[in-house]
Amino acid sequence: MASPESISRLDKLRALEAWLDWQLHQTRARIQEVEAQERQGQREPRGEEPPKQAERQVEERRRPRTPDWGLIEAGIGSPTAEVHRGDCWAAGKRLQEISRERAIAELADAARACEVCRPDRVLGTP
Repeated sequence: MASPESISRLDKLRALEAWLDWQLHQTRARIQEVEAQERQGQREPRGEEPPKQAERQVEERRRPRTPDWGLIEAGIGSPTAEVHRGDCWAAGKRLQEISRERAIAELADAARACEVCRPDRVLGTP
């Protein structure tokens, strides 16, 4: 098998051209199918979705909802509780989902605000 460095630029462009040609052929075939359905007064059957949209919906069902706010309880290495935005990358896997009101109350009760996502700024707490 040839290494990527040994493949010439022209060969790479020809491979790309072949793939794009295949994509164009697939697209034109799908257009013809849809045009034929419309001429016959048919639309795509109900309940059927384009494959990409169906795949996206399945993945969304599997993935847990991202909470708006979260709390990491005090423990080893963390002397105080810490409030995070739900999408904060620094929160890790120990993030416990909490409501907006509880996040505000925790910040007022000596919990620290995460220095990465700064929930105190979003919540308007000092």
